[in-house]
Amino acid sequence: MKKSVRGEPVDKFQDIDRIFHPKSIALVGTSPDPNNWAGQMIPEALVEFKYDGNLFFVSRKSNEMWGFKTYPSIKDIPVSVDYVICSIAARFTPKLMEECASKGVRAVHLFTSGFSETGEEEGMRLEEKITQIARDNGIRIIGPNSPGIYCPESRLTFSPILPKESGPVACLSQSGGHCIRFLRLGGTRGLRFSKVVAYGNGCDLSVTDFLEYLAHDQETKVIALYIEGIRDGRRFFDVLKNTAKSKPVVVHKGGHTNAGTRAAASHTGSLTGEERIWDALCKQASVIRVHSIDEVVDTALAFVFMTPPKGKNVAVVGYGGGVSVQAADDCESAGLSAPLFPQEIRDRLRSFTPDANNSVRNPVDTQWLVWDPGKFVDTVRIVSEWGGIDFLIMPLAIDMFPIEREHELLDQMIKSVTESKKVCSKPMVVVLHEGTSPEILGKTLLLQERLSSLGLPVYPTLGRAAKAIGKFIHHCHLT
Repeated sequence: MKKSVRGEPVDKFQDIDRIFHPKSIALVGTSPDPNNWAGQMIPEALVEFKYDGNLFFVSRKSNEMWGFKTYPSIKDIPVSVDYVICSIAARFTPKLMEECASKGVRAVHLFTSGFSETGEEEGMRLEEKITQIARDNGIRIIGPNSPGIYCPESRLTFSPILPKESGPVACLSQSGGHCIRFLRLGGTRGLRFSKVVAYGNGCDLSVTDFLEYLAHDQETKVIALYIEGIRDGRRFFDVLKNTAKSKPVVVHKGGHTNAGTRAAASHTGSLTGEERIWDALCKQASVIRVHSIDEVVDTALAFVFMTPPKGKNVAVVGYGGGVSVQAADDCESAGLSAPLFPQEIRDRLRSFTPDANNSVRNPVDTQWLVWDPGKFVDTVRIVSEWGGIDFLIMPLAIDMFPIEREHELLDQMIKSVTESKKVCSKPMVVVLHEGTSPEILGKTLLLQERLSSLGLPVYPTLGRAAKAIGKFIHHCHLT
C-alpha cells in the first residue's frame, strides 16, 4: 500500500471503502461465556447476519466458537485478513497491533475501551502508541471505544437485531449507545441504512474522514451525525459545508451545556467547543441542527419519505376537538401555517359532515376518520385539491377511545388513512398516538411499520411531526 510521509494511505476513500466491504474478518477477544456481553455481541451479530466473507475467531480459551475453529493468534490464521475486530483489554492492544502489521491487516476496529476517554495518562499513552503503530504500517483504526461499523450491503454489523435491508440513511456517531438507539428507533419507523459508523474516540479515522467519504457515496442520500467534539475543526467545517451542498446533513451536538460538556469529556475524551460556535457553524454550513436522537430520527424520516412541499401551509385532518386545537398550536410554533379553508371548501365538506362534534375549518375534526373510510377519503380529496395547502398531517388519536374498542377503532382509522393515500394529491404525514394499554402499544408498533411500508412518515406526536417537517421545509427552500 502506498503511503504519504505521514504514513497515511494516498487514496483514503479507497481505504475506507475496503473497511465497509472486508473480504475477511478476524475477531480477537471473543468469549464463549454467555455473561461476557462485550465478547459475544459482535460475533453473534456477524453470524446472525450471515456475513459471507471469511470469518476467523482468535482465542486461547476455546478450540471452537459459533461452529468456527479458533486460532491462538492472528499470525496463526493461514490466509490473509483484511479487518480485525478487537475486544481484548486495552493493555494488550499494542502487541495485537504489531501482529496485525506483520500479518498485513488493513484495518482494526477497537471495540476495546480504556484509552483517552478515561482522562488518565496511561490510557492516553496507550492510544498514542497504537495510533503510531497503525500510521507506521498503513493500518486504519476505527475507535477505540466503539461498537464499529454497520453496513447491511456487506453483512457487516455490530448488532444482530438491526435491519438486514439497505437504505439511503448514513449515520456517524461518537457514541455507540446513541448510534444503536438511532438505528433501532429509525428501523421501527421505516428507515433503512447505507453505512453507519460508531467511531468512539476516533484516534485515527475521524468523523471528518468518514463524512468526506459519505459525501461521495452513491448509496447515501441523508447523513445523520452525533458529535461530542472534534479535533480538526477547520477541516471538519470545510468538509461539512461541502457535503451539505449535495445531500442533507442532520447534526446532534452532544455536550451543549456545562454539565453535558463535562459528561462528553469523560465519555469519549472530547473537547466540545462553545455552544455559540457550533450554532454558527451549523448555520454557515447549511446543515440541520437538532438536540436529541428522537429529533434526528424525526428529521431523517421527513427527508426519506416526503416529497418537499411547495410551502409551509398545512391541512390537519383528524378527529378530536382538543387534538385540533393542539395541532394548530404545534404547527404555528414550528413555523408552519394552518390557513382557514375558503367558504367553498367548507361548504363542500359540510354537505356530508354533520355540524355536531365536527369542524371543517382547518384543522378538520371529522368523525369519518373513525366511522366511515369512504367519507374520510372524500374529505381528504377535497382538502388536498385546494391550492392553499401544501401538505396534510393526519393525527390518529387512539388514546381517546374506550380501551375495549381500541383495536377495532385503530384498524378503522388505519383503513381510512390507507385508502385516502390513494387520492391525496399532496404529501401526507401520519401522527400515530401510542395508546393507553399494553396490548395496543404492541399493535401501534406493527401498524407504524405497515404505514411506513406505504411510504408514509409516522410520528408519535403532532408536535414532533410539526417540528421535523418545519426544519425539512426550511432546509429544502434554503438550498
